[in-house]
This record gives sequence, C-alpha cells and structure tokens, in this order.
Amino acid sequence: MSKGPPAEEACGILTIDLAAIEANYRMLSKTAVPAECAAVVKADGYGLGLEPVAARLRDAGCTTFFVADLSEGKRLREAVTDATIYVLNGLPPGTGQAFLKHNLRPVIGSSGELAEWDAVAGINNWDGGFALHVDTGMNRLGLSIEEAAAIAPRVNLANNGIKLVMSHFVASQVAESQRNQEQMQAFRDVRALFQGVPASIANSSGIFLGGAAHLDLVRPGAALYGVNPTPNKPNPMRPVIDLKVRIAQVRDIAFGETVGYDATWTTRRPSRIAVATMGYADGFPRAQSGSDQKAGGTLIVNGKACPIVGRISMDLTAIDVTDLPVGSVKRGDLVTVIGDGRDVDATAEMLETIGYEVLTSLGRRYTRLYKGD
Repeated sequence: MSKGPPAEEACGILTIDLAAIEANYRMLSKTAVPAECAAVVKADGYGLGLEPVAARLRDAGCTTFFVADLSEGKRLREAVTDATIYVLNGLPPGTGQAFLKHNLRPVIGSSGELAEWDAVAGINNWDGGFALHVDTGMNRLGLSIEEAAAIAPRVNLANNGIKLVMSHFVASQVAESQRNQEQMQAFRDVRALFQGVPASIANSSGIFLGGAAHLDLVRPGAALYGVNPTPNKPNPMRPVIDLKVRIAQVRDIAFGETVGYDATWTTRRPSRIAVATMGYADGFPRAQSGSDQKAGGTLIVNGKACPIVGRISMDLTAIDVTDLPVGSVKRGDLVTVIGDGRDVDATAEMLETIGYEVLTSLGRRYTRLYKGD
C-alpha cells in the first residue's frame, strides 16, 4: 500500500513499517498492564498517515485514541468507526453538535468549556461522555486543581458523563526529575475527588516511570513511531521509518567555485557534487546548510555520511560525494536521510531538534510506502 505521488514521480520514498508500529504498541501495552493502552495519533499519525496507522493499531487491539482537534477526530471516526476518540485541544466555541454527530469526546480544560458542554449534552440527552483535564504543572491546558475541587461535587452529583480525568507530565522523559513525583502526588489528590472515574497521566515516557504512573489508562504517542521514550538509555522501541531521496544530477566543479544561493560554500579542491531532490519544503531544515564557516548536516550515500554543502533550498540539497568512487553515484540513485543505522532520534540530534518534530515535519511530496500490512 502507498500514499502520495507515484514513486517514480516523487522526490523521495518514505517507508513506514506498520508491523513495527504494532509491535511497539504491544510492547507498551504489556508494560502498562493492567492499565489500558490507548494511542495518540494526532498530527496525521505523527506524520505517518492517520488512517493506515489507526487501522493497524485498531487491529492490534487498541480501542481508545487521542487526536488534537475536531477535524482530526472526524477523519479518525471514518477510519475506526467503533473506537473511543478523545480530542485533546478541547471544545471550540459552537462545535458541540459536531462532537455529538461524530461521537467524539472533548477533553475539557476550563469552566467555560464545561458549561457549554453541559448545555449541549443536556439539550440533546447525550451521554457519550467527555474527559476532564486537570493541570498539575504544565501550565498549558487544563483546570487548576482548585477549580477541579470546586466542580467535583457537582460533576459527581449530576453524573453528567465524565469518562476520564487526566493530566500531563512535564518532564517524564527525565526519569529522575522531582517534578514527576510532585505531579503524581498532585494527581492522586485529584483522583480522590472523582471516585470511580478512570484516570490517566502517562504519555510515552511516563509509561517507563513504573506502575505508579500507569493508573487506568496510558497514552503513548511518539514511542509508537520509534522515538526513544527513555533518552540516554537504549531505545526499547522498534524503528518505524526509512526515508530516501533521489539524486537529480551529479556534477563536477572546479577548485574555487561556489555552490548554491549566496555563494556560502567554496570548493577547496576539484569536487563532485550530487544534488538531491529534497529541501526545506520537504521538512529538511535550511539550518543544516554547509558553509565555509560551518559544517552542515549529512546524507548517507552508499553507507557513507556525505556532507551537505551550500544553502539548502526549497526543493534541493547539494552533497559532496568527492570521496566516493567515481561512478558510484548517479542520477536517479536514492540516498538516505533516515535509515541505514541512523534512526529518528539520531536524525533529530543532527538537526538539533527532537524526534517528534522530525516525524511531524515530513513533507507531502514523498511517496509513503507502507510495509508489514
């Protein structure tokens, strides 16, 4: 199965291993037993394709999913018709009827949202439920602990459909962080206010903080797609993606010539330059350009990391292949961005970012080739 432009027309091939996603889900689910293991598939399944990713997770036994916004929830409902779907960014004003129509559960994090949801659910006799988000330290979305305490008696008395109470770790990827213990204690106090309601705080890294963090439901996201949830330790997840891009041209350049916009990189010897069909429009940042003052990133050509030279442009990236045997690189060859021993986290380190951003920045001009289906 594939998505996007035909492989022969595309700038590159992004191979997505659905079997690896399933294996990662099963490992995370086993680690969290007896808690339920949900799946976060926001941002188009972390850039890998919402529908195929969600369908594979459903077939692996996942029955609860999280997305970011209403539009993602509507798409996901078409793919997994019988799943429980939570919308993390909450209830935008005036959208209650759409949540009901598509059987979606908003993650409510303010008294204003709660009041609007109560009105919509009451008028429509809706009992499909919602999640209540309580902030325990992120200071992003969510009711304060004091607000949660104030509404708890009314919520319990009204029995108005709260299906989950949840929070979010600030620093779960740093296992030794004191913030984790502080948040778990604060959330224990919150849980006591909502007796009988399932609770959730653990994201991907939170699952590896131990059973005290698992509660009733865990919500892995990035780990499903191969990002290491335990930084500075071996990655327990299987790699999921491989990205290769095409060479459009190989050219010889004399000593003292420059490459690319603004003439920022100058040859110090007669050089052979391969031009790859990928640029910042495809999610590869311009900051990885190589100049006379600073080395840039690399692409892997025939197993060797070759330096990027000159400005990365919107659609093209030049790499220096002078040290490879003459004739070993030619027009139409594929070179590696992610893969061949360089996983998502290693790519992120090179790009001076995180694996989450690498995945969700993957461009739309690649053929997405699904294997293991």
